[in-house]
Amino acid sequence: MIEFCDVSFRYGETNQTGGIHHINLTVKDGECVLLCGESGCGKTTLTRLLNGLIPHFYSGRLSGEVRIHGKDISQMQLYELAPLVGSVFQNPRSQFFNVDTDSELAFSCENLGYSIPDIHKRVNKTVDELHLHHLLGRNIFHLSGGQQQIISCGTVNTQGADIIVLDEPSSNLDAAATEHLRQVIMRWKKQGKTILIAEHRLYYLADFVDRIVYMKDGTICKEMTYDELTAMPQDKRCRLGLRASNLSHLTFSSLCRTPIQESLMLEDFCFSYRHTGRALHIPNLTLPAGQIIAITGLNGAGKSTFARCLCGLQKRCGLLHLGNQSLNWRKRLKSCYMVMQDTGRQLFTEYVLDEVLLSMDCEDEETALHILDRLDLRLYKDRHPQSLSGGQKQRLAIASALAGERDILVFDEPTSGLDYRHMTEVATCLKELMQKGKTIFVITHDAELILSCCTHIMHMECGEITASYPLNETGTKKVLDFFLHPIKERSYYETTQNEWTKKPVSIRGQA
Repeated sequence: MIEFCDVSFRYGETNQTGGIHHINLTVKDGECVLLCGESGCGKTTLTRLLNGLIPHFYSGRLSGEVRIHGKDISQMQLYELAPLVGSVFQNPRSQFFNVDTDSELAFSCENLGYSIPDIHKRVNKTVDELHLHHLLGRNIFHLSGGQQQIISCGTVNTQGADIIVLDEPSSNLDAAATEHLRQVIMRWKKQGKTILIAEHRLYYLADFVDRIVYMKDGTICKEMTYDELTAMPQDKRCRLGLRASNLSHLTFSSLCRTPIQESLMLEDFCFSYRHTGRALHIPNLTLPAGQIIAITGLNGAGKSTFARCLCGLQKRCGLLHLGNQSLNWRKRLKSCYMVMQDTGRQLFTEYVLDEVLLSMDCEDEETALHILDRLDLRLYKDRHPQSLSGGQKQRLAIASALAGERDILVFDEPTSGLDYRHMTEVATCLKELMQKGKTIFVITHDAELILSCCTHIMHMECGEITASYPLNETGTKKVLDFFLHPIKERSYYETTQNEWTKKPVSIRGQA
């Protein structure tokens, strides 16, 4: 049993924004509890308290007790907690300790001192249960974000902890990987695991969540069942900042349609990575300029590679023709701005406000504060960017893009980790940019964002464009069919070059 007994926590030594206040919550053995609420409401803080990152890694002022089976976690060492609690973080890169997938799957067991035969048995069982054969023997940092997340789930499964904590586990996953994750969690549920999930995407959780805990401003405001959430009127759900519980009810917004003035043409966009072979093959493609173009496809389809080539981050990749301009990769570096999927890698300053000012050709504090206002970040202007929640970091990176005033903007998963209200704020910003004549590419697995603001769809498989169409009523049906019935495409279930086959796991040179 997990017990939060009048728990309060503030990050740091000052009264800065963030943390939780007087939390009382009991989670029974075998129960699956969903923590939801707007970004910054305290969900992640609760998960950090449960897995021991607070107070052992994140310092601050803690009062009350968090207990597992009657033991106060704050009085336990991390090595004592490790066998009890397994964690899957929003950013899987932050929890990897190895370069190859086989060693990562085995690491938690090695760390706990299990015997080599036992480790082999556990890893091979995990590979079979979670269908990870196609990811064996791979460099972790050559995997897509969704594939990395599934490896994170594999390490927790191998570890065998009875309590599993997941923080925004689906934030970077495509439709097929989200379905894979759903099946993994359902398996844990059937095994009697106690599961605590902090999540904004709700639609995939219906089959196994026992209770929903809604948080706001660091406190628990409401508890409900999933059926009660589904029966909630849409306007009330939106006011609470909660995402849709059923994607099939979504419709596209006709309010953001604008006339197509000119075209954007791509020529010879072909690229290969040194170790994995061809990653992108687009000989010719014509797209509408001045529109919001959603780039869809499963993890590993080549979407992020396309974005890097488009922005000139990969050298000598094709030409972009826009109006009378022909932009090679060097010129695109000055004409494009990209918000990366892992936003922590592009936040450089000591203060949130300075991060926005850094993107401006001529610093304008009043404009920067206005941009922070639009994205609900002004309150944090004096905070260090790395101290923000995942959703807040995402919005800060978007604020920097808005301040840059480039002609072509590329957003790689801009709403990962964002609640409904902040997702709609991002959608509004994108529409405003489109009205100013900007061409916007949005790599996303977020059906709600696509139908809120996008005007065109570009679908990718295995580094190629397989479909390109406007987002009208017919296009909406195609989009929803992709998200509700994801096709298990080659790019997700196979390696780039070879058919995968089952093979024994090699652990640190052991056969």
